[in-house]
Amino acid sequence: MNHTFFILFCIYGLIGNAQVNKNQKLPKQVSTIAFGSCAHQNKDLPILTTVLKEKPDVFIWTGDNIYGNTDDMEDLAAKYQKLGSKPEFKKLNEACPFIATWDDHDYAKNDAGGDYEMKAESKEVFLKFWNDPNDADRRSHEGIYTAYNFGDMGKHIQIIMLDTRYFRTALLEKGMALSNKLVNTDPNANVLGNEQWEWLEAQLKQPADLRLIVSSIQFGISHNGWEAWANFPLQQEKMINLIKTTEANGVFFISGDAHWGELSLIEKAGQYPLYDITSSGLAKKIGKISENTRRIGKGYNDYNYGLIEIDWKNKQANISIKNIDGKPVIEKALTFGELSF
Repeated sequence: MNHTFFILFCIYGLIGNAQVNKNQKLPKQVSTIAFGSCAHQNKDLPILTTVLKEKPDVFIWTGDNIYGNTDDMEDLAAKYQKLGSKPEFKKLNEACPFIATWDDHDYAKNDAGGDYEMKAESKEVFLKFWNDPNDADRRSHEGIYTAYNFGDMGKHIQIIMLDTRYFRTALLEKGMALSNKLVNTDPNANVLGNEQWEWLEAQLKQPADLRLIVSSIQFGISHNGWEAWANFPLQQEKMINLIKTTEANGVFFISGDAHWGELSLIEKAGQYPLYDITSSGLAKKIGKISENTRRIGKGYNDYNYGLIEIDWKNKQANISIKNIDGKPVIEKALTFGELSF
């Protein structure tokens, strides 16, 4: 038995009891989508009980779903299993299917990108825990990017799950302070990697009434010193231009990572408004919210989750950030017409 196979054999044994999406299929159509990030395997998750009351059709885990922070894949698998054993997690999953991407802490290393040496092994742990079937699209390529489509035309939503870790150029830093991350304007720097960019272009060319792009790191914020697309402004601009050149209507972003909730807006000539609604975190919060010149209204720095309620008849998506009591703290109604060229 070779070394790599032995590691994966041990991993699969550790998380073989994972019950994510057991005997459950994705719905054909969705109207209510809940999402969140920054949970923790060592913390209670009472907010998931609040989410359960929303009766979502699907729940999106947008990253930092556990805090792995290890090169030991058996340890990483055990931390996933600890999350999966939580009663709040299991009850929500009994009510609706889960789809997920990762961020740095469940990728397994803080701020890690494409240079992380254990990324292939980490991917196997991830796919096993989230119970991706053997024929899942993201088992056929590097990274974990994928897309889901729900509903027929007129009620068709495309959910594009990005992988902002597996291929990303290393961050530039001044010293070790998190607040001193520098903006990388190297034209060769990359967030998604060339193959994922090509895949994304093909996805955006497909017909859809509404498109939800899931980015584990914030897309819409201005540079504030923390990790975000703003650290790679040329890549951020590439995304904006790609949406424009493909004439992909109905796009808005959801993101996590920050440990607070907020709504950001990018406005560019010739492009409809691009909104990014950040929900973070389910079990992590921060004392002070960083500056963001693109923020609409105020941010929210206590436990929160995101909710998207789609009114297909009136062609409107109501997006909100809600607190642990289920009360909205940030709200915005987006008409399909507003999100079109």
